[in-house]
Amino acid sequence: MFISSNFTNNLLDNIVLISVILLLVASLYSSVGHGGASGYLAIFSLIGIQATLLKPLALSMNLVVAGISFYLFFRRGFFKIQLLTPFIVTSIPFAFLGGYLGLDEWLYKIILGCFLLLSAIKFLFFSKAGEASLSDRKFNLSLALFIGAIIGFFSGLIGIGGGIILSPIILWLGWADAKQTAAISAAFIWINSLFGLAGFFIGETKVSVIDLIEFSPFIIAIILGGFIGSYFGSTKFSKRMVFNLLSIVLLVAGIKMLFF
Repeated sequence: MFISSNFTNNLLDNIVLISVILLLVASLYSSVGHGGASGYLAIFSLIGIQATLLKPLALSMNLVVAGISFYLFFRRGFFKIQLLTPFIVTSIPFAFLGGYLGLDEWLYKIILGCFLLLSAIKFLFFSKAGEASLSDRKFNLSLALFIGAIIGFFSGLIGIGGGIILSPIILWLGWADAKQTAAISAAFIWINSLFGLAGFFIGETKVSVIDLIEFSPFIIAIILGGFIGSYFGSTKFSKRMVFNLLSIVLLVAGIKMLFF
């Protein structure tokens, strides 16, 4: 059975405003290497887009914005593939599994929301250096594999790329600085979103058909936002600024998880 997006008249009346909001969300998230799925989910839920389209829409937009962000951060030399690999090895199958299952995630959203808010508060008010300092703690492969599996599963489950969870963990552990974390997160989000989307379509008995013409203003908005945010995040902003922006993103996402 095919499902149409069926915009409401109210949505059509406010399409310019919504597109501007999406552009701003994509700009903010992409400046720290994120795709913005948690923001898109909140916006689309509030404007009444049917629930069956929320996950595939958010993951598809993640692919666009995170791809742009990764490209620009990669060009500036911030990507560390040796740090990304262990997270991806376990996150890919678990992102697929999470996308396939589609379980009730209300408890997870409460836990995640609290974690994001605590991370934002710590980074904003209790980080003396203004960004997470690289610690002397050695990279732990087993821990990275475990973290990748957990993030991958819940990313596929609720329709996000997982970077919003991975970024604060990497910074807390001191395995990378703010811009390196942004590059790693962008790649992680893109790969998880791809496999989460694949799992969703294989697991769904109903096929969601998204009218690209109907959604074209939103697609254009996130593409522009992705380029704007990624450009400034990778070239113009200092590591301190990227770190502060990440804190804001974590704060916004945490509030979204708890209250929307």
